[in-house]
Amino acid sequence: MLDSIFTLIIDTVAIVLAGALLLRFWMQAVRVRPPMEIAQFVYQLTDWLVRPLRRVLPGTGGYDWASLIGAFLVALLATAVEVWLRGGFEPHAILLLTILRICHWALYGLIGLLLIEVIFSWVNPHAPLAPFVRALNDPLMRPLRRIVPLLGTIDLSPLVALILLRIAIELVTTIVASLL
Repeated sequence: MLDSIFTLIIDTVAIVLAGALLLRFWMQAVRVRPPMEIAQFVYQLTDWLVRPLRRVLPGTGGYDWASLIGAFLVALLATAVEVWLRGGFEPHAILLLTILRICHWALYGLIGLLLIEVIFSWVNPHAPLAPFVRALNDPLMRPLRRIVPLLGTIDLSPLVALILLRIAIELVTTIVASLL
C-alpha cells in the first residue's frame, strides 16, 4: 500500500513538473508569449532545472531543448523509481517506458489544450486566456481547418484533431509495447 501511495506522489509531481517543462518547450516552439500569471508559474517551477541544462544544451533552431530534455529527465527519474519499487531494474525497459510516458504526456497535454479551447469557444470566447490557448493549438488546428469544412457555424476540426491525437497515442503505445 505504501508503494502505491509513494508511486502516486511521484507520478503527480512528475506530471506537474514535466507538464510545465513541455508547456515551456511548446510556448517557445510556436513562439507564443504567455500571460504574466502563466509565465511566472511555468518559469518559477522549471528554472531550477532548465537554467543549468541550458549551459550544456543551448536552444538552437528556435527550440528550447533544455526544457524538452528536462521533461525527459523528470520522466526518466519517475519511471526508474516506479520500476525499482516494483522490484525490477532493466535499463532497456526503463528507457522505452520513459519515451512512452513523455509521448503520452505531450499528446494528452495537446488534448487538454484542445478541450480548453473548445470550452472557451462555447462559454466565453473573449476570455483573457482564450487567445493564448488558441495560439498554442494553432499549429495543430491550422492544417485541419483547411481540410475540414465548417458545418454551418460549427467547426468540427477540434473533433478531428482529438481523434488524430488518440490514434497517435494508440500508435505510440503499440510501437513501444512491441519493443518491450
